[in-house]
Amino acid sequence: MLYFRKPIALCLALAFLLTASLPGEAAALTIQEEQQLAEEFLQTVRERYKIIKDPAIADYVDHVGQRVVAELPQQAFDYHFYVIEQDAYNAFAGPAGHIFVFSGLLEALSHEGELAALLAHEIAHASCRHISKMIESSKKTSITTLAGMIAGILIGLGGASSVGSAIAVGSMAAGESATLAYTREKEMQADQIGREYLQQAGYDLHSMLSLLKTIRSQEWFDTEQIPTYLRTHPATKDRLTYLATTLSNQPAPPRQKNHAFERAQVRLTALYGNSGKALAHFKEKIQSQPDNPMAHYGYGLALGQNGNKEAAINHIQKAYSAFPEDPFMATDLGRLHFQSGSYEKALSLLQPAERQSAVGPEGMYYLGRTQLALEQTAAAARTFTDLVEAYPDYLRGLYFLGKSYAEQNDPGQAHYYLGLYHKHRKDRENAAYHFKQALKKLEDPEKKQKINQLLKNSN
Repeated sequence: MLYFRKPIALCLALAFLLTASLPGEAAALTIQEEQQLAEEFLQTVRERYKIIKDPAIADYVDHVGQRVVAELPQQAFDYHFYVIEQDAYNAFAGPAGHIFVFSGLLEALSHEGELAALLAHEIAHASCRHISKMIESSKKTSITTLAGMIAGILIGLGGASSVGSAIAVGSMAAGESATLAYTREKEMQADQIGREYLQQAGYDLHSMLSLLKTIRSQEWFDTEQIPTYLRTHPATKDRLTYLATTLSNQPAPPRQKNHAFERAQVRLTALYGNSGKALAHFKEKIQSQPDNPMAHYGYGLALGQNGNKEAAINHIQKAYSAFPEDPFMATDLGRLHFQSGSYEKALSLLQPAERQSAVGPEGMYYLGRTQLALEQTAAAARTFTDLVEAYPDYLRGLYFLGKSYAEQNDPGQAHYYLGLYHKHRKDRENAAYHFKQALKKLEDPEKKQKINQLLKNSN
């Protein structure tokens, strides 16, 4: 059984904003106000929680979400989907179409249809602008103040500030448990509209029924252990009963396997959960299902996380043999071969260009590292240049781009990129050193001008 933590700060922050909702329908925030709040809110989320960027997980969830969004009428904002690395049973719609799913809930789902149903419900909340309508009635002075209140609650519940804790405790005491949730009417409305979105996107309505059963199965007698999703999304039993009655004469279609869904869940467990538990979980799965390639994939990833690279390669190879077109499995194998010193094998797995566009920065990074190890320095420089252009925040790319130029005896370019690397790491002393060295060696007037401006701004 999955273990889910007590209600967490992020949802309580939104819940606090709902406590002042008045009877009837409140006027919504303007679109501009909601987008401004969303920017502040997203910044707070990123500071407080780890958002999973693994493309096999993040891009997959976004793909399912966008498949549902494609069926919506014209919207006032774009939709964005995030997976938060947190062993919590939760999901919610933030301001301006930012939808969050927690890894604990994503791991508990049974198939892609349940994920689509979950996202369709949250998309419905956002498209109805439920959050903005409820926030409007509790808005005090400005959007910035409102975002600050969210941050205060987050920090307080995180234990970092006694003042923040006082804010959190006071707001919770004022709210009581009934204010931690959407109204039953809004939940039913989101269900009704979400069902339409779900079916229009090509998913069977039984997916929403099985999702509600999954959620309902976690409702325990101890109110301190009730998952946050149940606290903020009420009437689950009524919603389940309504759907079960509606679908009573319609048999559920046979469930089809979905490789991308399975892969996302395997990676969540193996790479983002407890490593010891992941090892035990996949080892047991292999013993009961020795021919299951995804069990071998998960076990291989878990072994790699624990430093057993040789065994990891053997198990991931078994999975890759079953799914030779999977770019993530190829990249995982290539990374492990690189780390084991088998550079030619790593290169053959990492080099195909079509894989690089699918797997994100890690594939390009290990391709460049492999090229450097094989003394293909010009190729490595091209790879790392492509990497930093596509992913400017991927700092390891900047470091090894500088290193690749150093290997080519081009000190001007080497110092320039190493200076950028240290600048982004907020290491002013080392950044200044490398920039000053680059000025002595570079002939490129544009880069010299940029360095002078960076040095001026750092003073």
